[in-house]
Amino acid sequence: MNKTRMLYLYLSCLALTMGAALSYGFIVGDFWVEGGQLTDMPWGIVSLIDVYVGFLLFCCWIWYRERSITKKAILTIAILLGGNFVSALYALWALFKSGGNTRIFFLGEGERSPRN
Repeated sequence: MNKTRMLYLYLSCLALTMGAALSYGFIVGDFWVEGGQLTDMPWGIVSLIDVYVGFLLFCCWIWYRERSITKKAILTIAILLGGNFVSALYALWALFKSGGNTRIFFLGEGERSPRN
């Protein structure tokens, strides 16, 4: 199996895992009650900060590779609300749009040479 197919499989598994986890949480859990309990614990707060720093790091990649300010803003809000499920979907979309070209995957379609 080539690298691009492996990456499609990997990203698809991540998206499905996150989608299933979110579904489970919203169906079985109570977001407001359990979220309140999480923020009552120091390590719960640290975990939330860690997650959101990770989201924002991923958003840096989006802001680097996308040209449209509207697309950048919408994707950032979507990731902050939808988490790594949205990140995985974006990465799958970026891989699809790149046609397996690593440079385009990482830098975006409009990028044919390195940025300074």
